[in-house]
Amino acid sequence: MLHPASAHFAIVLPVVALVFSLVYLITRSEGMSKISSRLTVFAALGMIAAWYSGNQAGPEIYDYLSEHGQHELLEHKELGLYLAIALSFVAILKFIGCQMKKFAIEAIAIILLLGVTLTSFAQGKEGGEIVYEYGMPFKAYMMADTLKEAVSDSEEAEDDAERVEIYEDAIDDALSTLDLDEEESEDED
Repeated sequence: MLHPASAHFAIVLPVVALVFSLVYLITRSEGMSKISSRLTVFAALGMIAAWYSGNQAGPEIYDYLSEHGQHELLEHKELGLYLAIALSFVAILKFIGCQMKKFAIEAIAIILLLGVTLTSFAQGKEGGEIVYEYGMPFKAYMMADTLKEAVSDSEEAEDDAERVEIYEDAIDDALSTLDLDEEESEDED
């Protein structure tokens, strides 16, 4: 899934654009205006990428979540769309202000950018809650599907050795879902 990586960019890029925009507010230099405008455009593209990748990943996990988790996921998707639209609007406004050399337009865009940035923090928190509060049931359902498939496959197997191999593979797949390698490396330290 590309969503976790793109979501991190969607949180960080607006912060970077905001920092450069605040420097522009202080210095009012044309160079800083151009840099902050371009960074705001990149931040908008990052937000669009995060929404798109989340839109693709959501259906893959939706059925594995509880009813409350599904509701949270739909809210997360909706807010992601609003953030992508809002940041795109801010980027256009900031870019227009930069091209027209209108400080007031850029200042308004920077204030809006601050709002979008703070909202993206809330969105990231919500996304983390979906993963950490509702992710274990998702893993449990994945493990159950793996084991059900193994039972079905073993019924079609012709000999016991083949059945044992099917179950061993299923157990390995189920255990890999739990990321036990990370836990074992922590225990060794």
